[in-house]
Amino acid sequence: MQNQISAPKQRLSLSDPKVRAWLFQIITVVAVVAMGWYLFDNTQTNLQHRGITSGFGFLENSAGFGIAQHLIPFTESDTYARVFLIGLLNTLLVTFIGVILATLLGFIVGVARLSNNWIINKLATVYVEVFRNIPPLLQILFWYFAVFLTLPGPRAAHGFLGSFFVSSRGLNMPAAIATDAAWPFVISVVLAIVAIVFMTRWANKRFEATGVPFHKFWAGLALFIVIPALCALIFGAPVHWQLPELKGFNFVGGWVLIPELLALTLALTVYTAAFIAEIVRSGIKSVSHGQTEAARSLGLRPGPTLRKVIIPQALRVIIPPLTSQYLNLAKNSSLAAGIGYPEMVSLFAGTVLNQTGQAIEVIAITMSVYLAISISISLLMNWYNKRIALIER
Repeated sequence: MQNQISAPKQRLSLSDPKVRAWLFQIITVVAVVAMGWYLFDNTQTNLQHRGITSGFGFLENSAGFGIAQHLIPFTESDTYARVFLIGLLNTLLVTFIGVILATLLGFIVGVARLSNNWIINKLATVYVEVFRNIPPLLQILFWYFAVFLTLPGPRAAHGFLGSFFVSSRGLNMPAAIATDAAWPFVISVVLAIVAIVFMTRWANKRFEATGVPFHKFWAGLALFIVIPALCALIFGAPVHWQLPELKGFNFVGGWVLIPELLALTLALTVYTAAFIAEIVRSGIKSVSHGQTEAARSLGLRPGPTLRKVIIPQALRVIIPPLTSQYLNLAKNSSLAAGIGYPEMVSLFAGTVLNQTGQAIEVIAITMSVYLAISISISLLMNWYNKRIALIER
């Protein structure tokens, strides 16, 4: 029986790259934790010496002030926690509307910059060069003070489409008031979307198997209209419309978009769209011209060539820098403090901080909100970027 020779045990040595890597990481983590604890302990000690209270208990105190725009009910007796929620919703509202409008306008201007029409090309170029070189705060101030505040009062408001009125008080429009049939209608819309998804998958598999195309757009549009329409016929109208009416010196009823919201949204849309236009232009230019020639040889017209051949390939170049523009738009919404729009910075880090004096807690909450919004946008765009990425077979 042969004796088994055991392999010599490896000893830990600083000459081993793995050992050094682990050691440096442990030292870094310990140093960061120690620095964080020192800053926290030092801050707590200074606050106690100065008699300044700390903690988040102030969120349960009554605010005692009104808010010009709130998407949820609010009274002056409500708490600072509800003020925080209103500021968060107002920030998300501007970000959501701005992202959609800036994307649409940016794609249009970006494609226009590549147009063979001299006038369209130059107008798009002038738009990009002008609006991307003016600071966003100046654009917000311009739209607010030079445009919306110079509009006539409610008595002389500009009306259009019968029930929409624009004045120095903002944009008054009909309000949709939910009825008892609202939830069945929402469920029907969700079912219509699910049906469209399954129909699209079936149509794609059918096309791959037989080569016979299916009119997915028109079929999806029919599903999206017919299913909710049947629900409305069975359960009744999901909403009834409340129209704005001029009574005295202002409009009563309906929805109102205050001028601060309009100016902020318009400025951020116009500013961000100028950068998105250049991203779209560079993404389209990155696609080989041979792709266009191949599409023409197959008989595709310029419109379908752009939608089905060029744009899908350009998106792989467009999405990463487009994510940065979405993040910039979300963070630039904090400039609303310059015109008094009640978003997170002006409402919570401004008014609430001045009233409570809880600077550390308020600033920490505000920073955490913008961090969460930015990370959420990044995760969503990264997920979409992976879905459209090229997959080697």
